Amino acid sequence: MNMLTVCALVCTIVALAGSADLPETKAESNETEPMTWDKAEKNCVSLGGHLASVHNFLEYCRLEKLILITTHDEKETWIGGTDAQEEGHWIWSDGTTFQYNNWCPGEPNNGGGLQHCLQMNYSDGKCWDDLSCYEERPSVCARKM
Repeated sequence: MNMLTVCALVCTIVALAGSADLPETKAESNETEPMTWDKAEKNCVSLGGHLASVHNFLEYCRLEKLILITTHDEKETWIGGTDAQEEGHWIWSDGTTFQYNNWCPGEPNNGGGLQHCLQMNYSDGKCWDDLSCYEERPSVCARKM
């Protein structure tokens, strides 16, 4: 069973069981306008939140599902991870602890010494990749409810 199948099964279970065990946040996909990571974070802050942070597998599944429902695609999308302040020390833009990760094999690799922002849904594995923050991607915002 591959990771995508497991995620689909877990997401289905979560949908059937409700989300009582998940944090009280509301995620919103900002798929209409791709932008740089910094502009996406500023946009999220203007909406009362931050780029989404991910603390466990179930939250990751929720974000994947949100992107798929919103765009009918599995687009590479900005979330709130960055190591721009200190190379190799990843933090979430909302200030929460960076403990869970879903890096693709060989990532993060800081290709060219310029990759400091986190995109999800990368490659066939739909995992995480570090990318230049100046690339334009859709984004997902989250705010506390």
